[in-house]
Amino acid sequence: MAYEVEAPKYVRLAQTIQRRIEDGTYPPGTRVPSENQLVQSFGMSRPTVVRALELLKRDGWLESRQGYGTIVRGRPEVVEQQDRRGRAVLNRDESRSSGRLVEVAEMPVPARIASALGLPKRAKVLMRRFLAEEEGEAVELVSTYFPAGLVEGTELASTDALSGSVRKHVEARKKVRYDHVTERVSARLPESGEAELLGLPDGVPVLSILVIACDASGQALQVSDVLLPADRQELEDTYRLN
Repeated sequence: MAYEVEAPKYVRLAQTIQRRIEDGTYPPGTRVPSENQLVQSFGMSRPTVVRALELLKRDGWLESRQGYGTIVRGRPEVVEQQDRRGRAVLNRDESRSSGRLVEVAEMPVPARIASALGLPKRAKVLMRRFLAEEEGEAVELVSTYFPAGLVEGTELASTDALSGSVRKHVEARKKVRYDHVTERVSARLPESGEAELLGLPDGVPVLSILVIACDASGQALQVSDVLLPADRQELEDTYRLN
């Protein structure tokens, strides 16, 4: 059984500062607010603020300069690489992508999706499932879940492939704005229907990337479960050594 645990305070503060760097509130080359200012602004303890800043320095968002304070470096290249999967999901044009829409259905929200969307158990969601293919071979199965309140007034429930990205469709129809994405990566055995669509033999696991797309307030607008056959993946990452 998987459990969802709220991130520690220092991680949540680091995520807030990171979003402010990305939206231009803290531009590259400028100083971030002092520790005292952050303590007062967010109502958190100094140790929490210090840990958040150290985390951002470690990951390449910030750097310390002697006599000048803590400086914004900008968005690290490694983050750009990691975000490509989520961006691809949000920007996919179903009508022009290589693959096919295999299912559109209203259903009770799966447990891990309910947690990500902030919905109660047994709430209803709409699922759109798209099978991406390359040269006739299934390479990715994407199941995207939308809360009922976001579906009304849109064409998300249509069984036809949407023209343009789902993101642009929702933003235009619902007057909302997608702001940031969180990705959670895990591995599991596929369900029988998933294995059949991906053409996987028994016992072959899948890599699951849960792409949670939120507005600026942190409210999840949609959640996509991206399944990749584990026997066809090679992942590479780059990181800094302190």
